[in-house]
Amino acid sequence: MECYFDNAATTRVCPEAAQAAMQMMTENYGNPSATYTLGRNAKAAVDQARKQVADALGCKPENLYYTSCGSEGDNWAILSGAHMMHRHGKHIISSQVEHDAVRRSLDALEKEGYTVTRLAPNALGGIDAEQVAEALRPDTVLVSLMMVNNETGAITDIAAVARALKKAGSEALLHTDAVQGFLKVPFRADKLGADLITISGHKIHAPKGIGALYIRSGLKLPPYILGGGQERGMRAGTEATPQIAAFGAAAELGKKQMPQALEHMTQLRDHIRSTLSAELADVQFIGGGAPHILSLSLPGYRSEVLMNYLEAQNIYTSKSSACKKGGRSHVLEAMGLPARVIDGALRISFSRYTTLEEADMLCQTLIRAHDSLFPAL
Repeated sequence: MECYFDNAATTRVCPEAAQAAMQMMTENYGNPSATYTLGRNAKAAVDQARKQVADALGCKPENLYYTSCGSEGDNWAILSGAHMMHRHGKHIISSQVEHDAVRRSLDALEKEGYTVTRLAPNALGGIDAEQVAEALRPDTVLVSLMMVNNETGAITDIAAVARALKKAGSEALLHTDAVQGFLKVPFRADKLGADLITISGHKIHAPKGIGALYIRSGLKLPPYILGGGQERGMRAGTEATPQIAAFGAAAELGKKQMPQALEHMTQLRDHIRSTLSAELADVQFIGGGAPHILSLSLPGYRSEVLMNYLEAQNIYTSKSSACKKGGRSHVLEAMGLPARVIDGALRISFSRYTTLEEADMLCQTLIRAHDSLFPAL
């Protein structure tokens, strides 16, 4: 039996999304910019999917622009947002535990003369609104903070950050990478207070290659990809209609099943935590908050060795973000964890398809790994 516990990296495409994509590839395959029937039908499907995703996100369809992925959305929001606001200042607030799509964008802006304040995480791995308020300056033009950390599941209260900015009278734009938050923690884009919100399809059972950026009404964010007039002139390139239709189907289904899915994933997370706590005296749990991510460590062991042991039993986990491809986690380092804890860390992440039987198999196999493997010297 295959046991997949790396849903924070990517999810299995649900049948409804796969069917929507296939229909667009084989039947409704026209270019949405074409004026004949096939093109108009494709355009209608793109618009319908936008309504489905917007409904799940809690915003108007006209606030939503398709992207290729979460990284593109982060790049667009941060780079274009900072450039748009440069006359007001060149100070940006972010954190030490952001996704690399945010970190590398900030690095690029620093080379252009921007100053970035990277806030240290709290004990759970999130960022407190009070930290943001203290870091604000008259020349702060952008705040970018991840809603749910992709390695620890730590939650940052973006609504509280938005209130802090408003209370301070700051003109800074607020961006949040909500890739791990969308349909995993409850929020509505039109009530959150963020100006820019990044989401991605392949984290919610849609295919890879599709995402979206929420841009609040009235914000004239410059385009990031130039060319044709697609996406109302905001994002050039022929629309990826199969992925878009699948994104819409996955978002609609995800919203319908969200209450039950969150309860199910929370129960799985808590079950694994309690089972391992009872059997492994040295297990340590890191951060936490979101229902679909459980970060733990067996200090003294090696993540890679544990992962290989689990994989031999068809159990798939990760040690940090899938984008890392080796190297020690900057997130866990920023939390001030000892090297032995970081080097023995595993990220276990769930979806609505994960079963209790799979969770028990993971626990049993991890306990056997602990008892049969020797800790690293």
